[in-house]
Amino acid sequence: MRRISVLCAAAGLAVTAFVAANPAEASYHLIRWQDTGLCQIWDESIPTTPWPAGYHRASATVPTFIDALAVKDAALKNGQCTW
Repeated sequence: MRRISVLCAAAGLAVTAFVAANPAEASYHLIRWQDTGLCQIWDESIPTTPWPAGYHRASATVPTFIDALAVKDAALKNGQCTW
């Protein structure tokens, strides 16, 4: 029983090391809801689409969340999105 515990612990450490060595490459873009004009930052690493389906993509892909906030701020100032 002790060998199985040691084996499980070693496997857990190996998986943790692998995940830490390969950080996730997230990217973001704005979506705009057609009925309200509200803009939202969408994380492209989420495997689903927004719900309900009344939206469209309002910006190009940016690499960081901070960049997405800057894009959203510019869209708000230009009147392309509502708050």
